[in-house]
Order: sequence, then C-alpha cells, then structure tokens
Amino acid sequence: MINSYKKQLFTALVTALVFASCVTKKYQPPVVNADKLYRDSTLTDTSSLANMPVNQLFSDTVLVNLINEGIQENLDLKTAVERINEAQATLGQTKAAFLPSLSGSVQATRAKSSAASLNFPADFAGSINLKTTTYQAALNTSWEADIWGKLSSAKRSALAALLQSDAAKRAVQTQLIANIANNYYNLLALDQQLAITKQTLEIRIKDVETVKALKEGAVVNGAAVVQSEANRYAAEVTIPDLNQSIREAENALSILLARAPGPIKRTLLADQKPVADLKIGIPSQLLKNRPDVQQAEFAFRSAFETTNLARTYFYPQLTITGQGGVSSLQLKNIFDNSIFYNFVAGLTQPIFSQGQNKARLRTAQAQQKEAYYAFQQSLLTAGQEVTNALYSYQNAVEKQGSRTKQLEALTKSVDYTKELLRYSSATNYTDVLTSEQSLLAAQLSSVNDRLQELQAIVNLYKALGGGWR
Repeated sequence: MINSYKKQLFTALVTALVFASCVTKKYQPPVVNADKLYRDSTLTDTSSLANMPVNQLFSDTVLVNLINEGIQENLDLKTAVERINEAQATLGQTKAAFLPSLSGSVQATRAKSSAASLNFPADFAGSINLKTTTYQAALNTSWEADIWGKLSSAKRSALAALLQSDAAKRAVQTQLIANIANNYYNLLALDQQLAITKQTLEIRIKDVETVKALKEGAVVNGAAVVQSEANRYAAEVTIPDLNQSIREAENALSILLARAPGPIKRTLLADQKPVADLKIGIPSQLLKNRPDVQQAEFAFRSAFETTNLARTYFYPQLTITGQGGVSSLQLKNIFDNSIFYNFVAGLTQPIFSQGQNKARLRTAQAQQKEAYYAFQQSLLTAGQEVTNALYSYQNAVEKQGSRTKQLEALTKSVDYTKELLRYSSATNYTDVLTSEQSLLAAQLSSVNDRLQELQAIVNLYKALGGGWR
C-alpha cells in the first residue's frame, strides 16, 4: 500500500514538472544589431582603449594616485558596494525558500468547563474536575514544492538583480575615474589660464608706462594713455574670477575623493602626455565592456524572471506541513508516552484572485518591455558617446595646428603695431589694443583646445567602458 502511494506521488510530481516547463520560459538574451552604433566607422580591429589600465592611460602619477584614492574613498562607490550586499542578502533569502521551515513552540493551556455544558447529572458532576491544564512542546515544519518554477524564478530574478547591482558599481567606478580626470585637467587648464593672464597683466602694466612716455614725447595723445590703463584693468579684473574657478574646481575634486574642501596637489598642463593611438574596437564590444549596458541587460533579465514568477500564481501551490511533539496534563510527565504528530500535504488553487493575478502578470510584462527598451537605449547612448568623444578629440587636434599658427601671427601683430606706434603715424593705439586683446583670447582658447583633447580621451575611455577592470 505504501509503495503504491509512493508511485502515485512520484508520478504526480513528474507530471507537474512537465507542465511546469510550459509555465515558465527560459531566458534568452535580447537580440540587438550593434554593427552600426559608430557613425562613419567600418573598423574591424578589436583592439580597444577600454582594455588599457588606468596607470597606462594616464602618464601623470599624481592623477593616477588621485584616481586610486577616489576608488578607495568615494562615497558613491561605497554606496554601490552596499547595494551589492543588499542584493546578495536578497539572493540568500530566495535560496532559503527552497528549504523547509522549522519552528518550535511551548505552550500551557488552562481550560475550564461548567457542569451544565458537560450535560452530566447533577449528582455526578460534583465528582469531576472541571478545570484542566495542558502542557505541550512541539516542532512545526512547512515546505513548499517548487512545482511551477515559482521559487526558481524568484531566485533567478534575485541573481540577475545581484549582477545588475555589481554592474552598477562598475559603472559608478568608470564614471568616477572620468570625473576625477576631467576635473583634474580642468584644474590644470585654469592654472594655465591664470598664469597667462598674470603674464599678460605684467606686460600691460609695462605698456602703460611706455604709452605715458610716448605721450610725453608727443607721439600719442592722452586718449591712448587712458586706453592703455583700461586695457590693463581688463586683464586684472579677470584674475579674481579665475581664482574663484580654481577654488571651486579644487572643492569639486575634493568631494569626489571624499575629502573636506581643500587644495589639490597637481602638476602642469604642459606636462601631460596623452596616448596617441586611440583604438575603439568594434561596436559589439560595448556589450561586454560597458557596465551600464550590462546593468540594463541584467535589469531586463530580472524583469523577465519576474514575469515568469507572475505566471506561476495562476497554478496550485503544493505545501507539505508537519507537526510533532509531546503533550501532557502534568508538566512533570510531559515526556512520558505523550508523543503526538501529524503530516499534511495540500494543494491551494487560486479561485477568486484571478483579477489580481492577471494584473500582476500585465504589470510584470509591461515592466519587462520597459527594461528591454532601456537596454536598447543604453546601447544607442553608448554608441553616441563613443562617436562624440572621438570626433571631439579629432577636432581638438585639428584646432591646435591652426591655433599655433594663429598665435604666431597675433604675436607678430602685437610686436609690429607697437613698433609702428613708436616710429610711425601709420597706426594708433587702438590697433595695439585690438591685437593685444586678440592675442590674449587666442592664448586662452589654446588652453581650451588642449583641455578638449585631454578630456576627449577621458570621455572616450569612459564611453568604451574602460576603468573598471
């Protein structure tokens, strides 16, 4: 009889597992066409800047040390690590759901019944104890069979969420490296612009003395003196703004390093030696190099399993419960031949919750589509960022060649107009002012060109998914 029962139970479980394969679906990665993510690019070389370590990408050891400090201390990165710990704990919970629960209970029950409620004769009721105390100690267990894949789907969803949080942490690290490097280069550029402005101010102070001497020699008039003084103050007034920008840039970089606002040790813009060979690989590599793209795919995978989970609510739940322990009317005799136990296996089929289950499934399916669209968007954005960064770098390099020639021409223009002002009436001080102002603007722009080149390399490195390895 027992063997027959086991065979029936085994047959029922096998049948349920066969049906379960129809309830939940196996995950398939989303199909995407990444071949045309890079604009105007037909590259086939798989070598990528993303595989280069940070200490090879940046030659400035001060910058490398700041990046390492940021990775160790940045608060956003620490928060991302704690989110990984949360996801690991959630995954542990889903794994524990496969195991039976076990709880213990100890109770004492005091009961009293009236003689009338017992329906005994009046002369007999007086000899009966109407008060009883029952002592009981028991162990209770419960186990849910994962017939339809409910628990498995929940576990796979939690695993995908864990992988998603890990990818998010790597995305934070990649963005952090880019932010530190870009802020550092911006700080160097501001230093260089401040140095150029101070040097220009010294020249213009000397120019004022020269123009005053020319006025005494009747070469220029009083208007030229006033113009030279105004030109001097025009340079001087920009210095406080540059100092403020430098201080704010230092404070911003300090926050990234989890420091209180303060000075930042740094080198010079002229000392930077950027890598020259910028290889971007092929577009499909973004799927494995970009942490945010991986994060979006894991989010889709988690949503996919959540949809599987929602489907299982339409099917009956098999739960097996058991209880065993000891019971006695006297506490001292509780372990003397007072053992009891029971074992129950039952199916629970939802009947009046179909509307709720349908709404749960529709919600999960909509969220799965949202996650898929977000994944597609992340991949398109990645391709855009690579293309923009590479084009920005190419423009910066091209501009620097023209800018060098412009600076040479403007320097000669300033020298020539000053000489003409001394020895010829063919020019006036307005020409000197125009040439000096154009030279200063070009010098400051040349710093921005250099900054654009350096930051474009950083942005390209981040866009390709570098920095997290």
